[in-house]
Amino acid sequence: MRAGAEKFSFAVITMSDKGARGEREDTSGAFLQQLLIEEGYRLQGYVIVPDDKDKIVAAALDCIDNRKIDLIVTTGGTGVAPTDVTPEAMQEVIEKDIPGMAEAMRAASLLKTPHAVLSRARAGIRGKSLILNLPGSKKAAQENIQVLLAALPHALDKIQGGTSDCGGS
Repeated sequence: MRAGAEKFSFAVITMSDKGARGEREDTSGAFLQQLLIEEGYRLQGYVIVPDDKDKIVAAALDCIDNRKIDLIVTTGGTGVAPTDVTPEAMQEVIEKDIPGMAEAMRAASLLKTPHAVLSRARAGIRGKSLILNLPGSKKAAQENIQVLLAALPHALDKIQGGTSDCGGS
């Protein structure tokens, strides 16, 4: 249980054509839910949507604008395949980028695979919500989220107006 996490809600949005049709088990989405619950966050939503820009935008905006969920974690659609449109959808969702988070994920992945340079994942803010785009494979999603876990409670607190100092751990 991570200190401070219990104050925040989260949702997982998985982007997968096969998953949305029920043809593939969503192992990355299931893993992320379990991990974040174990960290102390409160699960408030989970959905699988096809790799369709408009459906991705609609799912994210529902979680953020309508349901006011604090942390939105997406998995899938961050690469360079023709169907990978998560970054394009995020153009309509994210108001402020947090490039350091995306860079940290790519840097950690690059230690494991040269294919990490193909990631187009983003991290950013809309309103008082933090949005994190993770790869679609369970292994890559696990490696990427691990890099950010220690910073998440502080980031969420600051996004929501907290006044704690950023200099400490």
